[in-house]
Amino acid sequence: QGIEEDSDEALFENVDVSSEMGGVNLKLPIATGAYGSTEVAKRNWNGLAIGAALSGVILVIGENVCRMDPKAKFSNGSIEYSEDMENRIETYRKFWDGENGDVSVQTNVEDERLDVEDYVINDLGVNIIERKWGQGAKAIGGEVRIDTLERAQTLKGRGYIVLPDPKDPVVIEGYKDGSIESFERHSRVGMPKEKSFVEDVEQLREKGAKKVTLKTGAYRPEDVAWTMRVASEAEVDYITFDGAGGGTGMSPVPMMNEMSTPTVYLEAQLLKCAKILEDNGKYVPDISMAGGFIQETQILKSIALSNFDSDPFIKSVTMGRSPITAAFKGKQFAKKAKEGKLPSNFEKKHGSSVDEFFVSSASLKEEYGDDYDKIPPSAMAVYTYIHDRIGVGLQQLLAGTRKWNLELVNRDDLAALTERASEVTGIPMIHQKESDVYERLLLD
Repeated sequence: QGIEEDSDEALFENVDVSSEMGGVNLKLPIATGAYGSTEVAKRNWNGLAIGAALSGVILVIGENVCRMDPKAKFSNGSIEYSEDMENRIETYRKFWDGENGDVSVQTNVEDERLDVEDYVINDLGVNIIERKWGQGAKAIGGEVRIDTLERAQTLKGRGYIVLPDPKDPVVIEGYKDGSIESFERHSRVGMPKEKSFVEDVEQLREKGAKKVTLKTGAYRPEDVAWTMRVASEAEVDYITFDGAGGGTGMSPVPMMNEMSTPTVYLEAQLLKCAKILEDNGKYVPDISMAGGFIQETQILKSIALSNFDSDPFIKSVTMGRSPITAAFKGKQFAKKAKEGKLPSNFEKKHGSSVDEFFVSSASLKEEYGDDYDKIPPSAMAVYTYIHDRIGVGLQQLLAGTRKWNLELVNRDDLAALTERASEVTGIPMIHQKESDVYERLLLD
């Protein structure tokens, strides 16, 4: 399906793995993020942003960036300038083709109080605003660790919850004598209401947001159903559901291990909601699935599971950990190559320079010419991971199903290997697939 029945044409490299989510074109069915105010995001931003732009996918700038920016300027309780936010957006746009992917700015309670959406829409020309209700890694607000008393006091003064209280004399004394080594900055949890959210989405559009989206975590089935209802009523452009198993490092370990709904279970729940809405003529927003996605096989299964007839509900997956890992490793190995300290087995297998050990370097050099030198190794690593590992992998898998377009893959292309998987997803086990075919084909 999706190509002429010709052996010279039906090659995996001709498979179309592009997607469209909420009216945003994607070269691959991926959004990266959301990368907020954590240190790991800041340290690897060039790789993440440029890599996402080269790949033609959505880059989500996460929560708390403006208020956490040491150089931020405020006026009457609103953000007036953020060097960090401007740099994050500009870094992506340097290599953005203006057609595939885009920058999305995520806002939580703290950001809304600062009018971050007004700033990024009016001053920075951002097209996509994402409201955040939660994440799969934890059922509380975002957090980061603060190493100095001065920084902790600054953030406390900016309205954040900082623990222990950096302005408490006892805490100050404890920090000075070494018994307190660091502080935690926590974000408040939103209290969404249906009417207020619908009005909020309308106001964001009036302010100039071209796309309005929603990000939420993996809570009870009641919450999943209510969220889908509200997202439908507000007609958000797309919604991201984040299953347990994800997160980029700043979550309490017991909460990551024991709370929220695992991604497959969550997807099964929200697909029930999507079908009910669709069957009753209600608006169904496009969906991005998040929660521990790393491999192209997982991406394909998620999208296929959501296609009951002609068009998948899930248009992309949102990935956090794996692009960061690619950026970090790309930077690390480039540094070792420059210092002549590459492991001998690595050098023997992959080469001794960036141009040798990144398979995408030749095509990027041809496409970007003199600007190739402006692409850092960390970005090349992210692009190689997204474009060559995931992209080519998806093409091969889809060719294996004999479908040359991503939107053609559906539930019939899947089989469950365990009874539990079959029970949760509604996908039959292998021995149950096409059980009527034998006599029909052999005897008719």
